[in-house]
Amino acid sequence: MITDHLPAPRAILFDLDGTLADTAPDLAAAINLLRARAGLAPTPYDILRPTASAGARGMIGASYGIAPGESGYEALKDGFLNNYEAALAVESRLFDGIPALLEGLTALGLAWGVVTNKAARFTDPLVGQIGLGAAGCVISGDTMPHPKPHPAPLLEAARRLDLAPEACWYVGDDLRDIQAGRAAGMRTVACAWGYCGPVEPQHWNADHLLETPQALLALVSAVVKAAQERQLAA
Repeated sequence: MITDHLPAPRAILFDLDGTLADTAPDLAAAINLLRARAGLAPTPYDILRPTASAGARGMIGASYGIAPGESGYEALKDGFLNNYEAALAVESRLFDGIPALLEGLTALGLAWGVVTNKAARFTDPLVGQIGLGAAGCVISGDTMPHPKPHPAPLLEAARRLDLAPEACWYVGDDLRDIQAGRAAGMRTVACAWGYCGPVEPQHWNADHLLETPQALLALVSAVVKAAQERQLAA
């Protein structure tokens, strides 16, 4: 079996938007409020949702067709972020199966934490409001000089948990999550229940591609059990 030879993780680290939490409704509301104030029609939610993991860049790109560095982008970004900060957790909530997953990890004796590119001004209030206050660490996009896909945020998370990077797994719904995890020397999990962006997750070269939080808990449980059995047999 695939689990028979894997070392047991000591912590599972997660991306936030599209991995632990479905935050797209409030992100979409923030960009459409910006449009409404300018007398523009709303951008359909099914266009906005797949870009939610990319934050302001994704929302503004999908809604206005403007990228960072182009004229008008910074003003739109400021307006969008102000709208979002004022209504962070109106409809945002943990994905189905996430509370049970986190409870299961704790029962296995594993730590868990959050590593996101969302700025701390949003992350810090949000995690408490949606049920993630028990995280062992929370690393935001501006905690370190470089955000993901740079490995620095993940390495800082491992440091705060007092663990070697290779003792951690990283779970995310975006290509840059997998790139960051691999660069940090962590085992990587692509979560197909998230937003996933324009590149299909089977092309991310993650160590695992899983469809549900329940599947992740089953995998981790099997790896931990196999490692315990090897230790007893040694």
